[in-house]
Amino acid sequence: MSKDFTDDDLRALLPRLRRFALSLTRQDSSADDLVQSCLERALSRRERRNEEGDLRAWLFQIMFRQFLDGQRRAKRYAGLLAFFSSEPEPLAPSAEEVAMSRSALTDFGKLSAEQRALLLLVSVEGMTYQEVADTLHIPLGTVMSRLSRARKALRALTDGESLRPAPSLRIMK
Repeated sequence: MSKDFTDDDLRALLPRLRRFALSLTRQDSSADDLVQSCLERALSRRERRNEEGDLRAWLFQIMFRQFLDGQRRAKRYAGLLAFFSSEPEPLAPSAEEVAMSRSALTDFGKLSAEQRALLLLVSVEGMTYQEVADTLHIPLGTVMSRLSRARKALRALTDGESLRPAPSLRIMK
């Protein structure tokens, strides 16, 4: 097929184009707009068409790209609209939130350095247990058990219980 296509060629493909547009947009009016923009682009860029290529495939490609561009444009517009029309965010957290945060940080500070390090590496830094084990040069099972004890201790402090010192280990011969 040559780069020149006739109106009859386009008319023959209109039902297929409309069906494809309707499957993309799921709205009659949006599908009609998409078909129109696809045909406008095809007519304005007919010299770019590959002569050996299928006209239908070329038009479907144009339509799909037009659809994706429209989706991106709609997301940007919605983001701008939300930015300018949304309610202002509260300037400061509530007193209760501040008190709870300070209490949690105080409780966190009461943990041993080892427990704080494990909790920070896993919970804040998002490291895997294996990465923590490699970083601290301890076995994986040790990381898991120490982390479990650290979480339990933090939970106990948050619930208002006091920390009991860990029993000292005895060296046995």
